Amino acid sequence: MNIFGIGLPEMALIMVLALLVFGPKKLPEIGRSLGKAIKGFQDASREFEEEFKRESEQLSKTEPMKATLEKSGPKSLSPQENQATAAAEANVATNDATAEEATSAEEAV
Repeated sequence: MNIFGIGLPEMALIMVLALLVFGPKKLPEIGRSLGKAIKGFQDASREFEEEFKRESEQLSKTEPMKATLEKSGPKSLSPQENQATAAAEANVATNDATAEEATSAEEAV
């Protein structure tokens, strides 16, 4: 019998030392709490494994995305779109100038 690389003589020695250190009244309580901790760890491990399997199955069921490029030539903007683009660019330039003025005013103070 070889558990975690520990043979039967080593296990017996550990049990005798535990009995001497903790006493006969505390040893069952310690064993019970150790058993509960190991069971909790096994349950958590099992739950993690099941969740991992569910996620991998869900990923294998999903279809991969298919991307295609447009084959048409460049699109030209209509006059209204040209005006909207120019207005947006002017608005950005105005905001940049305002931000520069605010920064220079803060530096002057």
